[in-house]
Amino acid sequence: QVQLVESGGGLVQPGGSLRLSCVASGSGFRFYTMGWYRQAPGKQRELVATISGGGGRTTYADSVKGRFTISRDNTKNTVYLQMNNLKPEDTAVYYCNCKTASNEYWGQGTQVTVSS
Repeated sequence: QVQLVESGGGLVQPGGSLRLSCVASGSGFRFYTMGWYRQAPGKQRELVATISGGGGRTTYADSVKGRFTISRDNTKNTVYLQMNNLKPEDTAVYYCNCKTASNEYWGQGTQVTVSS
């Protein structure tokens, strides 16, 4: 069982930045692929970014490439999402995701609102 706790969401103006954090429980963090997903009102949950266990491989949705950066610190069991040049269309609940060899886990979500 892996528990995920996100933080760092909030209200930001267009063009601003936020950094989301997700802390995972357990001792196997460095082996897990971690990701961030988001869900806007009335829309399906979508993939934002993923990062491999060692951090060497990352993937991004086309809509966030060049603006968002996913990273991880395996010594702190933490994955980050640095979001720059935020746009109103980035407004959503952001969820941390963990994929182990046999299971998938989700955090409770953190709200990001981009508005002037």
